[in-house]
Amino acid sequence: MAESRNFSKGSIMAFIFFFAAFLASGSSTAQVPLLMWSTKSLPSLTSPPAGHITSMEELAAYLSPVFGSGSNTVLLFLQDKLSKDDFTMFGGAFGNKQESAFRNLEAALQSSSSSVSFPALEWTGESAIPTLLQQKLSASPLLVDPDTLSHLSLNTSTSNLLIINLPYCSDSLKSCKEVLSNNDETIGKVLSSLKAKDVSYTAAYTGLQPSQVISKSSSLNQQVGRTLLQAPPADVKAPIIFSNATGRPCIMLWAQNLTISHPGSQGFIDLAKENASVDGSMCNNTNSELVLTYVNYTLRFAMSQRFYPVSARNWFTLDSVQVLVRPSGQTASFVGRHGIYAPAEYSFHCQSVSSFRDTLLVPANQNATQWKLDFVDFQIQGFRLANGTNFSYASDCAGFFTAGIWMGLVTSLLLLLIFVYGLHMIMQLNTMDRFDDPKGPTISVPQSD
Repeated sequence: MAESRNFSKGSIMAFIFFFAAFLASGSSTAQVPLLMWSTKSLPSLTSPPAGHITSMEELAAYLSPVFGSGSNTVLLFLQDKLSKDDFTMFGGAFGNKQESAFRNLEAALQSSSSSVSFPALEWTGESAIPTLLQQKLSASPLLVDPDTLSHLSLNTSTSNLLIINLPYCSDSLKSCKEVLSNNDETIGKVLSSLKAKDVSYTAAYTGLQPSQVISKSSSLNQQVGRTLLQAPPADVKAPIIFSNATGRPCIMLWAQNLTISHPGSQGFIDLAKENASVDGSMCNNTNSELVLTYVNYTLRFAMSQRFYPVSARNWFTLDSVQVLVRPSGQTASFVGRHGIYAPAEYSFHCQSVSSFRDTLLVPANQNATQWKLDFVDFQIQGFRLANGTNFSYASDCAGFFTAGIWMGLVTSLLLLLIFVYGLHMIMQLNTMDRFDDPKGPTISVPQSD
């Protein structure tokens, strides 16, 4: 993107918004802005098409008539890095000049005879612009210290190329705005020195390299358009599947954690992190058994289904869970048929199937009471896997009427009864139908024993 235009003396803020307008469209080509102003007249340029990037050849063609004849004194303010974003972020938008880091630069552009800008000049190397100016002026560059410029004697009968290096904030402990403000003070000091010497000049402000570089390869690979910023989804492990003799899946189990703790073990052991073998499992129309064999443990899930006339459908239950410690032969059995059930064509799901907290697994013997089982995000199906390798609709263990819901309903009913009783009592109140007349005899109420 590039554009050249003459600055109006009346409003320097148009310069700031001019740069900001180019931020709406991006380019993968590295580019630097270039500002030029002069005490003499600069040729005007027609506005190029939107999205155009000024090449070095176009800049060379523009500079040819500028430095074509006579002697010229050129000041090149060469900052280590510079991009359009620096003007947008630190330029003091909406006329707030007190916040601007380029007050001296704006004043120079406003007071100059003419000025021109190249917001997007193709960057081909750090020495491209100094080399181009050196060729156009046919003069050797002179590196100038702003503090000693007032003592420098210039021969205005020949062309002079004065280069003033300016730092950038990337390698500085100061903030970017503070560094750019100091650079702006340096520009003001240099221009004041030349004004005191009554020297005509042409000044340019640009960067050795862009401070914001857009990678072409990354922009091509990046998805264009609006995207939702979110963390990448975590890999979800596949469920454990056992297939019958015909190769059709008949038992599925998935759990985030299968943690167990038995006497003699150190804390809980999560078997879900290990690979399990399903050898020894079986399934038929009425019974299913899933056997998970790990390195040191074996888990058995026994399920059955039967028809219940009251509901007129088949239901399956998880009858028992058995844990075996293979090296020592310790075993523990738990009954789950009263809390773990679902329609036969459904799967069963529960956030926590535990033997010690909200108990769904009840110890079947005294030995099992010393064991602890906790299956987190547990889902199992042992019959009618119509969806192949996907679970059927899940029947969740969370009931519709929880203890909190029941307490709220009972409390609301009690308050409603109190309200109805109070309303009924108010409706039964009767007003008096006889009153004392102060001018007549008093009402006598006969009383009989």
